[in-house]
Amino acid sequence: MAEWLSLSSSTQTVILAVLGILGGALANHIIPTWCWYPRPISPWVDRERWPLLPQFASMSKALPARTWADRMPVLGWFRLRREAELFGRWFWVRPVLIELSLAAVLPWMHRAYLAGQLLPAGVTPATVAACTDWMALLFFFHAGFLVWLIAATFIDFDERTIPDLLTIPGTIAAIALGTITPFAFLPGTVVSNAVVGIAPVLANHPFGLSAFWTSPNGLMTGLAIWAVWCFALADRRFYLRRGWSKAWGYFWLGLTRHNSWKYLVAMWLAGSAIIIAVYSTTPIGWMGMLTSLTGLAVGGGVVWIVRLVCGWAIQMEAMGFGDVTLMAMIGALIGWQGSILAFFLSPIAALMIVLVVFVLTRDPRTPFGPYLCLGTLLVVWFWDDVYNERFRTTLLLMGDVLLWMAIAMPPILAGMMWVTRKIRLQVIPDGE
Repeated sequence: MAEWLSLSSSTQTVILAVLGILGGALANHIIPTWCWYPRPISPWVDRERWPLLPQFASMSKALPARTWADRMPVLGWFRLRREAELFGRWFWVRPVLIELSLAAVLPWMHRAYLAGQLLPAGVTPATVAACTDWMALLFFFHAGFLVWLIAATFIDFDERTIPDLLTIPGTIAAIALGTITPFAFLPGTVVSNAVVGIAPVLANHPFGLSAFWTSPNGLMTGLAIWAVWCFALADRRFYLRRGWSKAWGYFWLGLTRHNSWKYLVAMWLAGSAIIIAVYSTTPIGWMGMLTSLTGLAVGGGVVWIVRLVCGWAIQMEAMGFGDVTLMAMIGALIGWQGSILAFFLSPIAALMIVLVVFVLTRDPRTPFGPYLCLGTLLVVWFWDDVYNERFRTTLLLMGDVLLWMAIAMPPILAGMMWVTRKIRLQVIPDGE
């Protein structure tokens, strides 16, 4: 970071603006090509090898060839307006706004990070200066993460899905970053305006029972989290309508009918070996890795439980599994406390978007992924206020009661939603 920080402010601004445009271009390539139904909108798509999709089959002319000028960020999209007949009149506007927005946001975000935006309020300028290297590193992590969240957001808006191709590599990258830079998650602890160490949102118990996590029990916990996550990504189908025998038959058939199970097994074995190696060799790296794994478990687990409970109670899918993998990725990066905050802030964040989206599209359906992303950004940006000043105190005061509340809440939620569904069916019978 020393070489980066030695650059002048104007040079940093120019570089970050360029990186923002390139990051936006990356997001604009991911959005139409990594989704479930790819579209040949990205300037970097090889048009000659792209199969002519059914929705373009009725077009009178083939998809036009692209030039290098078309592949220039921002300006290239203005040239691609000639393809409005294929993709819609305003298809180029969103990609331009994404690239220009990131070009403006990254320099502003960088200045805020170096100015101590994420540090506790009231610290001295000397403390802010002491954290400069770490804040610069944290900025680049969060900037890359922002590009990933933008891609996930707009894919979910377009298709109501979030691809595993986006969230699985993102989760693995978050665990790797947590392992090699265990103190780069979120703002550290400052006591009497003196830096006493950059403490991440650790996976240890909030009341100091960290010995558990450094023992073999902690290792088994990490291995179990990794195994459950790998299993959750598999194609799982279990139906008891025709008895246990057929249910198990369908279950194993679903697990093995695609070659993806081989990759998941390989990922599980390789990941387990790496977890054991990190635990055995680097205690500090192990705490960083376990932070990410616990964040993965809590972030993904909360959404998974809500999805199962609400799906059973209202007899329809309340949240997609893409929301589960997205929240697992988020938890792996910002820790279990941050993932809980992001989940509960997401409905508030939804109020900022849902009305605008409805006015623009007249579509009442609301994918939850974009709101999880926005809730995450709010948690990171206002970390000192929402965690240090509020949630952390709540954790300390509630103690183990928090665990019992977490156990009790799913059945209570299921009961409330089941009663609501029964009342709705009585008031508005099926077919009316």
